[in-house]
Amino acid sequence: MMVLKKSRFAGLLACLLLVGTGGCSSFMSHSGPDQGYYPGTRASAKIVTDSDSGWVMRPLAAIDLPFSAVLDTLLLPFDYYRSGRDKTGDSPRERVLRSEQQNHTSDSLSQAAPLVINTSPRHQQ
Repeated sequence: MMVLKKSRFAGLLACLLLVGTGGCSSFMSHSGPDQGYYPGTRASAKIVTDSDSGWVMRPLAAIDLPFSAVLDTLLLPFDYYRSGRDKTGDSPRERVLRSEQQNHTSDSLSQAAPLVINTSPRHQQ
């Protein structure tokens, strides 16, 4: 009887761990700029079908695919809300460029001293 309780606990723990780690592609794609509908599912499917993906990433993406599909379905109202926005303003590249313009980074870099690397061999004493 005790073995049955332990195996149920192990099975429940394994299921919780699997559900807890699922949907990673959906979480990552929703943390950035708007990428349309079902971005996590599309990202996982692309990894699974891409021949350049590594042998480790393909099975992980295949496991993640159904969980990302469920999470993307739950986040459809959020995606619909974000769909009318300008996508270029949210991109990381545009945010960096705006920050550099506000802080005049190019001006301060043009006045910086050039980096000099000494490649001569050290003198032995």
